[in-house]
Amino acid sequence: MTDLDTLSVNTIRGLCMDAIQKANSGHPGTPMGMAPVAYTLWQRFLRFDPTDPIWPNRDRFVLSEGHASALLWSLLHLTGVRAVDPDYEVLGRAAVTLDDLKSFRQLDSHCPGHPEYRWTSGVEATTGPLGQGVATSVGMAIAGQWLAARYNRDDFTLFDFDVYALAGDGCMMEGISSEAASLAGHLQLSNLCWIYDSNRVTIEGHTDITFTEDVAARFLAYGWNVTTVADANDLDKISRAFHTFQAESERPTLVLVHSHIGYGSPVEDSPKAHGTPFGPEGVKATKRVLGIPPDADFHILDGVTDWFARGIGARGAELRSGWEKMLVDYRGLHPELAEELEQIQRRQLRDGWETELPAFPADPKGLATRDSSGQVLNTLAKAVPWILGGSADLAPSTKTRLTFGGAGDFQPDDRSGSNLHLGVREHAAAAVANGMALTKLRPYWSGFLIFSDYAKAAIRLSALMEIPTVHIFTHDSIGVGEDGPTHQPVEQLAGLRAMPGLLVFRPADANEVVETWRVVAALRHEPAALVLSRQALPTLDRTRLGAADGVARGAYVLAEAPSGQPDVILLATGSEVSLALAAYDELTAVGIASRVVSMPCWELFDRQPREYRDQVLPPAVTARVAVEEASTFGWDRYVGDRGAIVGMHTYGASAPLKQLLTKFGFTPERVSQVARELVAPD
Repeated sequence: MTDLDTLSVNTIRGLCMDAIQKANSGHPGTPMGMAPVAYTLWQRFLRFDPTDPIWPNRDRFVLSEGHASALLWSLLHLTGVRAVDPDYEVLGRAAVTLDDLKSFRQLDSHCPGHPEYRWTSGVEATTGPLGQGVATSVGMAIAGQWLAARYNRDDFTLFDFDVYALAGDGCMMEGISSEAASLAGHLQLSNLCWIYDSNRVTIEGHTDITFTEDVAARFLAYGWNVTTVADANDLDKISRAFHTFQAESERPTLVLVHSHIGYGSPVEDSPKAHGTPFGPEGVKATKRVLGIPPDADFHILDGVTDWFARGIGARGAELRSGWEKMLVDYRGLHPELAEELEQIQRRQLRDGWETELPAFPADPKGLATRDSSGQVLNTLAKAVPWILGGSADLAPSTKTRLTFGGAGDFQPDDRSGSNLHLGVREHAAAAVANGMALTKLRPYWSGFLIFSDYAKAAIRLSALMEIPTVHIFTHDSIGVGEDGPTHQPVEQLAGLRAMPGLLVFRPADANEVVETWRVVAALRHEPAALVLSRQALPTLDRTRLGAADGVARGAYVLAEAPSGQPDVILLATGSEVSLALAAYDELTAVGIASRVVSMPCWELFDRQPREYRDQVLPPAVTARVAVEEASTFGWDRYVGDRGAIVGMHTYGASAPLKQLLTKFGFTPERVSQVARELVAPD
């Protein structure tokens, strides 16, 4: 370790300590222990240009142990990373200023308590929930391999980036890390490196009270290359480990680092070092050990900034500049592929992508919305090759397999395939899709709605990060039938709708599916969940009903009262829209004027101007009935105090579908009865 290496590592430690102490909040232990490892990676290996932190072929660094965010903020400041605006333009200001560090964990600071994507440039993924970062990194590595297979040509290596993720004991304990590591090992993602900070400490104590497995053996069993660094302060051994990773061509690599949490502090190797500031005297004592002036806060030791500029700064600028020059020549020889890359980076789609979307003729028998979705998805992915994805071992059921010529499977021997086999790993599947979306591809993943609970944390992060991940869920209700209540979702729709920033669609027929995908495919900064039926639904006759393009506004008038002045409004989603139409006919037959509103996406409807919402749901019409084979939670804000909800109040049952519909009251007779009681109460 040179003097400048030592000064740089200890400057990082000092900034972390001071930021946490000033905030009187944070986690100093990991930054103190892992500063040498992070420093070595960034200064000696990471192919990253601080002046252009969104350069497409940059290496990715994901801080999976997000509680150690002060470590990342210090690195972003010392390396001079520039800020990027929402239009992907690099700005002239720093992503993290010294004032940002001084306002760590404070309102509007660019140094929040955990890394937040889109808030601070240089953050590749929002992390904090342990295990999410490493799982997301698998998606990034998959995306890197896919991009290389599609776009690299002889003499044009446009994509060969590596993905690094720094994880701790907690990440290794979380089940999602096992799911993701198993998948990465199978796929032989040699561009993926997880750095395991083994400091043997958690909040409750040392890991010998709960976590005694042989992690190295576990990863060898997954098919990983494993290398160990016995001392986190030995920069040469750390460098050797990263060289080992770079030389590996057939397996992902785990670098297992034995570190000392709270290194140099009075509470080194103690659980006390994990999540509590050292205190003013503890900080001073630690600075004395590290050779930092004890009374100098946020002190950057002489020569450190310039040293980073001559290291990662110069290397990254040279690599990025060379890549951009190569892209110019590439564009001359492969203009169509170069145009695709530009569209990917801007989160745009090919021109004319909508032209081949199907239109489904009216059909009383119809087809399941999972089937129509599969047809639309294949049309889209054929037109836009960077739409790709898979399922949690359920593609034959979710109808998400891409079957057009050349789609293929993404496997170790073929990285060009568009179909991912994610295995029975719902949680990792969603996180992997997030990682691909963060690399600007347009991924989807799929599973049964009941199992969305397994993936909820990753779905939530897609909304928090504002990335256009598409979550596809089928088998959406008690319509699952004989499989019974273990597989019949009830509360899942309400849970998804409760997530801010997530668009949840439950289309009523094949043409609403088309319009749903028209909206979803064009999203740039929002994730979506598609909730689809297992059973066939009638394809509605749009010559006498409202046009399906009303999906874009979230809700629309599907069937109007003959007079245009309804006595009662029936609101429904998905399979229950046809039920509402049948009830509409019954009400019309007895002289009750009704309106049917199809409401496939609450979130889009809530964004519409008040004038439109009042047109669809006139405030004067208080007799309203909502119908949905799911929890009634949330519908009250649309039906009001004088309305009624026909929904689920218990779990389902194992029986044929028709018996279930009768048992739980999802019949035209029941819906029309409820409506009549509202219009003419006893």
